[in-house]
Amino acid sequence: MLLDTAVPRIIGACFYYSPKSEQVRPLIPLFVDIDKLFPWSNNRNIENLTKKLATFSAESLQYDYSILFEGQGVMPAPPWGSVYLDRENSLSGESTLAYREFLAKQNIVMSSEQREPEDQFGLMLLALVYILEQGHKPAARILLEQHLLPWAYRYLELVQTTKLENDFYSILATITIDYLKTLQTELKLIPARPELFR
Repeated sequence: MLLDTAVPRIIGACFYYSPKSEQVRPLIPLFVDIDKLFPWSNNRNIENLTKKLATFSAESLQYDYSILFEGQGVMPAPPWGSVYLDRENSLSGESTLAYREFLAKQNIVMSSEQREPEDQFGLMLLALVYILEQGHKPAARILLEQHLLPWAYRYLELVQTTKLENDFYSILATITIDYLKTLQTELKLIPARPELFR
């Protein structure tokens, strides 16, 4: 249950694809049952949050998605790892190249619809899904410890505090923090602790 791929698949898709897309629109109602798919640290709290997520319409989330992932001026919570890990806050920094090398070793080719760096938060969760489905637990551990967890909590904190029309993405960030912290505790993960620049 801990390494089941349903939760990271749903969360990853919502942090990557547009809410009106064929990938996400059918997932939103499924949030009502996501509390049963993972050993959350506080199941009652997660159950309340996920029931709320399931009530949103895809149309009502499009503007918020645009602010968070497409940019309406300055992006309040850029979803790419290198923005946090690179001193210049640049896209495709050294951390992106290291992650690209890691993906190549796993024979993973990311074909991003938006032609963006591979270290996009949702895409990284979807890469984790693929690696788990291939049965490569050591590689999943490396992805989490070296490439995702070092910056994920900072990113999710920014998503939580961004003022948007709806609280869908803020709630999603809260659930994702619980998911990642539970994985970290249960799998005894030791994330790298680089300096963060954002």
